[in-house]
Amino acid sequence: MIATKSERTKRSIMKKTLDLGKEAILPLILKMSWPSIIAMTAMSLYNFIDTFWLARLSSQALAALTVCFPIQLIAAAIGVGTGIGAGSFSARMFGAGKILEAQKTAGQTFSLSMLFGFGSIGFVLLFGDAMLAFFGASADIQPLSHDYLYLAVYSSPFLFFSMMTAIMLRVEGRPLLSMYVVLIALISSAILDPFLIFGIGPFPRMGIRGAALAAIIGHIIMFIFSIYFLQLKSSKYDFKLKYIALDLKIIQSIYSTGFPSMVTNLVVSVVLVIYNHVLANFGFQAIAAFGICFRVTGLATMVLFGVGAGLMPIVGYNLGARLFDRLKESVSVALQISIFFSIIAIVLLEVFSTQIIALFSNDPVLTAIATPALRIHVAALIFSAPIIIYVNMFIGLGKGALAMFILFIRDILVFVPLLVILPVFWGLTGAWLAMPLAGFIELFLVIYWARKELKHFDKISA
Repeated sequence: MIATKSERTKRSIMKKTLDLGKEAILPLILKMSWPSIIAMTAMSLYNFIDTFWLARLSSQALAALTVCFPIQLIAAAIGVGTGIGAGSFSARMFGAGKILEAQKTAGQTFSLSMLFGFGSIGFVLLFGDAMLAFFGASADIQPLSHDYLYLAVYSSPFLFFSMMTAIMLRVEGRPLLSMYVVLIALISSAILDPFLIFGIGPFPRMGIRGAALAAIIGHIIMFIFSIYFLQLKSSKYDFKLKYIALDLKIIQSIYSTGFPSMVTNLVVSVVLVIYNHVLANFGFQAIAAFGICFRVTGLATMVLFGVGAGLMPIVGYNLGARLFDRLKESVSVALQISIFFSIIAIVLLEVFSTQIIALFSNDPVLTAIATPALRIHVAALIFSAPIIIYVNMFIGLGKGALAMFILFIRDILVFVPLLVILPVFWGLTGAWLAMPLAGFIELFLVIYWARKELKHFDKISA
């Protein structure tokens, strides 16, 4: 019997979309995770490249970019938090067979990204300098921080939507498209970076503003491809203009999970502000050293986040489909993968820490500070692996408030006191030690709540 055109189209869509409720778990997690890993690693690598070129411009330029990090993380908190909420809600709706609710979610993310994006531009233009002072910009790096922030902020609407869409594409079982969106944009920005920073060829020498302009161009490219992929016929979302009108019921569902994730990331920004102020007491080289450590360890951490991002929609889908044994097995497999990777990453980064720091700077003062700092920060990866997996499990279950509560305890009640107290006794080394110690303490809290959640499914199955 000859298949009709609609039947062939349906089969084509099914081939392009992973079945989160039936495929073998290990291959499924790898298929869901590796595009996310590549996309997130590419984002971290772009920050790595930014750091590489600006370190060659000057240590002050690198410190200025590091001061802007908390502001960038605030934007990421809004975009990723909304995307996680929308993704978690969509995954549960797809799993429960409520397709229309999931489709409307894509339109809501467009409207929300525009509201947040243009609101961010206005806020920075009015209060940007005050923000930089609050976030630790000293007099010697404030002008450079100003130059970067006041240009980079114009990409906010495009960046917000792209961050949300990347998560939505993973949720519908198309992680490859999510990866393509990020890779195309970041490769473009990375290529433009040295040309715009140093004025190579026909390009003007823009310094730190060149890094900001390269980021804007990359974010616009991300936006264009995000719109394109959501409108493909193979997309489950069926992105249409009629879904853009704000739907308060869906927005409430998005932020029931997304708001706690947003708050969690905002807390990270506050912690980085405190970190910058503590490090400022040891000179701008200490802030620059932290910038290097943050980006280098970020490469490894993004792999862990990629595995967690691959796990989250699988958990949400199987919760909606009430496949509890499959849900638990998925968490177990993701946990094993992440711990195995973190051990390899720790060994490599510890052995080659000196060579890695040498890639960024030949300043002997900065090198002397950054090398031991990197070795200490790397140790935290072994605690980060299970924490990231379990937190993504909580989010997939729709329990963003629990994830927020756990991370809030780590960052505010544990890390900040350690960050204030330890430097009194061990100086700058104490400031570096605060992070792995906070992760070690948080690990016990995460394991307790994770076991409690998983036992709940045992009771339901029984």
